[in-house]
Amino acid sequence: MTNKAEREEMLIETERLVITEFTMDMAPVVQENSVDEDNKRFVPDEVWETKAEAEETLKFLISQYGTFDGPLVYPIIVKKTNDNVGYVQLCPIENGKWEIGYHIAKKYTGNGYATEAVTAFLPVIARQANIREIYGICLAENKASIAVMRKCGFQNIFTGIGLYQGTDREIVKNVWRA
Repeated sequence: MTNKAEREEMLIETERLVITEFTMDMAPVVQENSVDEDNKRFVPDEVWETKAEAEETLKFLISQYGTFDGPLVYPIIVKKTNDNVGYVQLCPIENGKWEIGYHIAKKYTGNGYATEAVTAFLPVIARQANIREIYGICLAENKASIAVMRKCGFQNIFTGIGLYQGTDREIVKNVWRA
């Protein structure tokens, strides 16, 4: 799936949400969503302090659509308000395995958006990537993320000290199977 003209565009609709592809005009909201306290705490490598940093990142992310070489990251939009509330992603990890990631900006948490988005995203991206397993790895203190994975059908396979963003931390590792 390297020919971008033949690729399958991402468009998933749920009752309340649309998962689609990033466009460059989303950079200001992406930057704003990235600097909330939860993002800084749990995924500091996904924080962009300036609009220029967000634009540079979006250019790269958009270039990945249609390939399975790098991260596949998609914005989550609330249908009713057209608000970009976060993202859902599939990222390659070691040995040909894939990991899900997601973030809902702090001001939009508590509405079930992550669970709704991840539930809809998993079967679609698994089919597109032709994979049967997707891992979910987070810090053990990230109770909200653990709850999302549990609600979305992930099974716990490890809890303990493991490498997380280059540092040994207490992590939870889950797997979802198609």
